[in-house]
Amino acid sequence: MATKIAFRFCFVYFGLFCLVFAQILFVFTGFVGRWLPDRAILWQMVLLDPLLSWVGRTVFGVDAALRLDSGSGDQLVIWLLVFCLFTLAVVATVIWSVLDRARADYTRLWASFLTFLRLCVAGQMLFYGIAKLIPTQMPAPGLATLLRPYGEFSPASVLWLQVGSSYPYEMALGAVEVLAGILLFVPRTATLGALVGLVSMAQVFLLNMTFDVPVKILSGHLLLMSFVLLAPQVRRLVDLFVLQRPVGPLSQPELFDDPRSRRISTRVQAVLGVWALIGCVVITGSGWFEYGGGRDKHELYGIWAVSEFVVDGKPLPPLTTDQTRWKHVVFDEPGVLTYQRMDGALVPAPAEFDDGTIAVSDDQGGTVAEFRVSRPDPQHLELDGRLAGRPAHITLEEVDPNGFTLRNRGFHWVQEYPYFR
Repeated sequence: MATKIAFRFCFVYFGLFCLVFAQILFVFTGFVGRWLPDRAILWQMVLLDPLLSWVGRTVFGVDAALRLDSGSGDQLVIWLLVFCLFTLAVVATVIWSVLDRARADYTRLWASFLTFLRLCVAGQMLFYGIAKLIPTQMPAPGLATLLRPYGEFSPASVLWLQVGSSYPYEMALGAVEVLAGILLFVPRTATLGALVGLVSMAQVFLLNMTFDVPVKILSGHLLLMSFVLLAPQVRRLVDLFVLQRPVGPLSQPELFDDPRSRRISTRVQAVLGVWALIGCVVITGSGWFEYGGGRDKHELYGIWAVSEFVVDGKPLPPLTTDQTRWKHVVFDEPGVLTYQRMDGALVPAPAEFDDGTIAVSDDQGGTVAEFRVSRPDPQHLELDGRLAGRPAHITLEEVDPNGFTLRNRGFHWVQEYPYFR
């Protein structure tokens, strides 16, 4: 009875979660997803947003709305979604258990549910694994990042930069997730895939919880769903790994009884896995060249130290209390000029580059500066124009990014002393 009740709850709760949570089904659009609208991945959340907002106001007395400009998976409205799904699953389980109490078992439904759940988990393993194998999820530290004091970073930024600082490490993490995804798409290797995915997601969930990464809801659910996938094998796994007893085959429940239908089902799942894998590779690969490490560098790419800063014809000395003078200028992100004030604050500003000129704006679209750019030699830049409406001349000297220890330390087999500077 307890097993049947647990199945009914898991069937409703995790089934609905996979259907309505953004991106779980989206991965199966494959590379076609490239041509879908930007917010197509959020269509379920957009559709449910009015209902979830009403639940927030009525039940909890809070205002919640889906932030379409946010990449956070832990928004208040998403927590309300989890609450609604949990409540609905509890009610449905009670009603189902009363109406179907005479049912002996759910063998066929159990097999279908586990197959659906397995494919959903497999898709997410590929989605996140490829984003690390082609390192776009955690990019290498940007040039402006090299100028920021460590203490200013949030825990999530520390984790992101730590992983992104070593592409081999990030790619190894991604390879494990991709391996789990591939194994999960094949029924014969599904149990092994669930075990690999369980270990991988346990680490991901722990990192999200301890570094405050806003993917706690999804990673936690992927971890729980990995447990559900392994539920039919718990006794065999304990016998094998703990009690060291002989065990039968570690196989997932079969969808069909006849061999021909099983073969067709296996091939369909494998093809679906290949389709999802190709889609993840195409989308992530294009992202690598559009916004990742493979994108074209700006002709002024680099960190530039301000050696002379003249406003209204008067040179400004490098005083940390000066709110006008700049300390560094960084050209890295497309369409952005980042300048560092004398107090160390970094300000990313939208910028338009056109035929030797730079127009710098603020977040509201107002003009911050307009400069003509000249380059006397490869190591120097000169900016002439107006800053906040005042005549300005800025002389810049290039800073070698590889002069930072984070970029030049490299790998050493032999270390006589630890190097933690």
